[in-house]
Amino acid sequence: MHLGEIAAVTPDKPAVIMAGSGRVITFRELDEESNRLARLLRAEGLRPGDHVAFMLENHPSFLAVAWAAQRSGLYYTAISSRLRPDELAYVIGNCGARVFISSAKLEEVAVAVADRTPGVKLRLMLDGAAPGFEPYEERIARHPATPLDDECEGMDMLYSSGTTGRPKGVKPPLSRAPMGTPNRLYQLIAFLFQPDGDSVYLSPAPLYHAAPLRYSLNLHRFGATVVVMERFDPEEALRAIEKYGVTHSQWVPTMFIRMLKLPEETRAAYDLSSLRYAVHAAAPCPIQVKEQMIDWWGPVLHEYYAGTEGNCFVYTDSEAWLAHRGTVGRPLLGEIHVCAEDGTELPTGRPGTLYFSGGSEFEYHDDPAKTASSRDPLGRGWTTLGDVGYVDDEGFLYLTDRLSYMIISGGVNIYPQEVENLLAVHPKVADVAVIGVPDPEMGEAVKAVVQPVAAEDAGPALERELIEYCRERLAHYKCPRSVDFRPDLPRHPTGKLYKRLLKDEYWK
Repeated sequence: MHLGEIAAVTPDKPAVIMAGSGRVITFRELDEESNRLARLLRAEGLRPGDHVAFMLENHPSFLAVAWAAQRSGLYYTAISSRLRPDELAYVIGNCGARVFISSAKLEEVAVAVADRTPGVKLRLMLDGAAPGFEPYEERIARHPATPLDDECEGMDMLYSSGTTGRPKGVKPPLSRAPMGTPNRLYQLIAFLFQPDGDSVYLSPAPLYHAAPLRYSLNLHRFGATVVVMERFDPEEALRAIEKYGVTHSQWVPTMFIRMLKLPEETRAAYDLSSLRYAVHAAAPCPIQVKEQMIDWWGPVLHEYYAGTEGNCFVYTDSEAWLAHRGTVGRPLLGEIHVCAEDGTELPTGRPGTLYFSGGSEFEYHDDPAKTASSRDPLGRGWTTLGDVGYVDDEGFLYLTDRLSYMIISGGVNIYPQEVENLLAVHPKVADVAVIGVPDPEMGEAVKAVVQPVAAEDAGPALERELIEYCRERLAHYKCPRSVDFRPDLPRHPTGKLYKRLLKDEYWK
């Protein structure tokens, strides 16, 4: 459970392997680097409960930075490396970070927010120096590689957007438990996936997402090796499984789709027999896709439904899924309550808003209205992620919708309001709705439906202009991939947009 103890027993064992470059970080190196950074953070005045933020690509030092904050009792925010300056500045300021860490690869965006984040007292840059930043490697080298005397467990505070368009920091209570104290996720992983010191975990997704970050840190607690892909490539993922003898892995359905599209001879060229657990989450997996994956990999697929908020954990293995196709499983953490709009519980088989009791406590940082909206309207202490679903007679959960019209593209959450707010101020746009439309590879693709100010402007030229307008101001994955034009949008006389009417047209 304690990184230092694992490093003492197996100092030369790989803790992190970068799949692309082949670079290896041993447990001794991981332990020492995280200790040096922890001591630097303490020397800069950070105490348990304070905050550090970092924006990194899948970098060899990513997990060392996270471990430094974890073992210092700090809150830490891993920020998407795809954000634009306005978005980045907001997150750094909102979370209250006193230290911000980035890399030379992301220098342009990181430097652009330096004068807009006055609360940050120390800025560190990996792989070089930059204006307003100090060299990470040089600064941590001044500090000993021994652990803090008062090590205690920290906590991630990751950002999950909502219907208002601005990302919300999910802030769980800080336990300040002694370093090495088991957490709920550790216990779930131990029970379901049984990793040990011989396990090899493949993380093909960006580490700033909740599941890759949390699972990588917890697999280290078992003494397992974490193989990190710098970026996902379907054939390279198969090659990594064979090369490193991967036993555990985590995916999103889009990755399955891309691997299934490889030529049959390519798929058959790799030995995947070491793989015992292929865990997937973050987005609904089409039934046909999951059937094909089980046919190919065997009954090693494990699915769960959960959120950054930690209020539930619903799980199914391959055997149970094949008997209940389309389910996301039964709850292992949190009890499910399916409720009508007024909060009354609905009978089995009836879809409604999903609430959970008995899960972890959380709040949305600096947003009491958002926190209140996630609570049960009848005051029973239940919480919701805003999803709609139903439960069958055997207690298996099936998801049917998202209340907030959130778009899930390639396993990444995209919130339409942020794009709508941007397009609404464009001089050629009279009205706009942004929705997710079916996409065979990504699950959903972002589409803007626009009422132009001048009807004669509607066409390919304005479509290109609006897409580029968004891409200059937002992370590209949030931006529309297509724009449709209409003379008007379906709105109630009060101004409310009937987005469901629009969405239904595309999903029929």
